[in-house]
Amino acid sequence: MFASTVFPAAMSRVSSVALALLQKFLMVAGLVFVMALIGLQTGHLGLADLLKSFVTSAEATVPEEESIELPAAPQPLVETLSPKMQGALNYVSRRYRVSTEALQPIFATAQSVGRELRLDPLLIVAVIGVESGFNPFSQSVFGAQGLMQVVPRFHLDKLPEEADQSAFLNPVTNVQVGARVLKESIRRNGGLEDGLQQFGGAINDPDRRYSTKVLAEKQRLEQAFIARRTT
Repeated sequence: MFASTVFPAAMSRVSSVALALLQKFLMVAGLVFVMALIGLQTGHLGLADLLKSFVTSAEATVPEEESIELPAAPQPLVETLSPKMQGALNYVSRRYRVSTEALQPIFATAQSVGRELRLDPLLIVAVIGVESGFNPFSQSVFGAQGLMQVVPRFHLDKLPEEADQSAFLNPVTNVQVGARVLKESIRRNGGLEDGLQQFGGAINDPDRRYSTKVLAEKQRLEQAFIARRTT
C-alpha cells in the first residue's frame, strides 16, 4: 500500500517538472521565432528601401528617352558626274563589262582629282583603261598595282597619312595617287606625250606607242559623249 501511494506522488512530481520544462522550452522557442520573424521582416524592408532609393537615383541621373538624340550617321559625299564623264562611264561599262555602280566612285575621283590638278579627267580614265582594264587588283611583274599601276615603293609619300601600303589596291586611293604621278611626269618632261611615255615606263620608245594608245583611248571616250548627246 505504501508503494502504491508513493508511486503516484512521484509520477505527479515528474509530470509537473516535465510540463514546466516544456512550457519554458516553448516560450524560448516562441521568443526566438518571433525575433527571427521580426529580423527577417526588417531585413526585407531594408532591402526594399535600398532598391527603391537606387532606382530613384538612377532615374534622376538618366535623361528621359524622348530627350536623347543620337547623332545622324554621316552621309558619303557623292560627286555628280559631268555629262561628258557620264557618257564615258556608260561606254566603259559596256566595253569592259564593269557595273556602273563599281565605276561611279572611280569616275567621281578622276573628276575631282583632275579638277584639283588641272588634268583632264578623261585622260586619267584613259590611262586606267590602258594600264589595268579597270581591274583594281591588277599587278604587273614589276610590282605596279591597281587601276593606274602605281609602283608602291616609289610613291609612298603620296599616300594619305593614315594609309598603309595596301591602300594602293583601294580604287579611290590608287586613282588619287596615280593622277599625281601622271601630273608630275607631264611637268617634268615638258609635255603630254613625253609625260605619258615616262608614266608608262617607255620614255625611250621613239615610236611613242604608249602615249598613242592612251590618247586613242581618250578620243574614244570623248566620242562616246558626243554619240550620247546626239542620240
